[in-house]
Amino acid sequence: MASDGGGGGGGLVCVTGGSGFIGSWLVRLLLARGYTVHATVRNLQDEGETKHLQALDGAGARLRLFQMDLLDPASVRPAVEGARGVFHLASPVILHPTQDPQKELVEPAVKGTLGVLQAARDCGVGRVVMVSSQTAMVPNPNWPADKVIDEDSWADIDLLKELQLWYSVSKTLAEKAAWDFAEEQGLQLAVLNPVLVLGPTLTPSITGSLQVFLQIMKGQRFDMDEYFLGCVDVRGVAQSLVALYENSSAQGRHLCVESTERMVDFTNKLADLYPELPVQRIQEDKQEWVVRAKDPSKKLIELGVRFIPFDRIITDTMDCFRSKGLI
Repeated sequence: MASDGGGGGGGLVCVTGGSGFIGSWLVRLLLARGYTVHATVRNLQDEGETKHLQALDGAGARLRLFQMDLLDPASVRPAVEGARGVFHLASPVILHPTQDPQKELVEPAVKGTLGVLQAARDCGVGRVVMVSSQTAMVPNPNWPADKVIDEDSWADIDLLKELQLWYSVSKTLAEKAAWDFAEEQGLQLAVLNPVLVLGPTLTPSITGSLQVFLQIMKGQRFDMDEYFLGCVDVRGVAQSLVALYENSSAQGRHLCVESTERMVDFTNKLADLYPELPVQRIQEDKQEWVVRAKDPSKKLIELGVRFIPFDRIITDTMDCFRSKGLI
């Protein structure tokens, strides 16, 4: 069996979903730390997925791209073959209502996760680090009212379905499936649960959380009262993933957030920072269930992760938007 993660950089690792917002920063950090990287994309012919990765320092010698389909387990194996570790990020991100959420979100998230974990096990991979989400933690009606949300909290699947939060359903079911598989097969697994991920992007276009943030800055109101816990910079997410891989003692789930806060705090700070923009302040706080906390990601901080502060997260994101002519 290949050895598990540990120590500094080096060796071959696989990153699924390597072309995305988080994936691109993770690939960049891994290359900078001396790793050789197999990164998966959905379409090798799409320069929007490949060009920004191929331009990274070290990519010419130590990055190889693979085309992968989450619903085709056979397409996973070539990227995983020979890797010491796997970072599993690939999962559909659809935040608007869909006609068939089971087919578009839940199935690829769950089947894709199990396909990657099976390939990792078959190829003798020592350690898998998976990106889940804070949406796999909340809403949780049974959580104590005076307690800060932490890694012990799981989202209520029935409530998610009732609220039609299908992206949250997909992330929760995929993470639960991963833990079941790891336990049954004896696979070393660590999971990262980031909140709303912001910061500058290396990708040519913006998607997912950045699209939501851009719309908020342009005056749109997003109802995230059921699951918002704060924000985190994408560079901190990439750093957290590498820390989970390189510290083989890191176990279980890891909430990844700069500070736990409510939507009312978030939008008011944005409105204060950018009074010239039509950010809608929230008049009614519907998040009494969120207990505010500074430095709640204690497990990651103990691993040496240092989170970028809120003001810099926002200004760097806005600078990125302006450089792309989006705002």
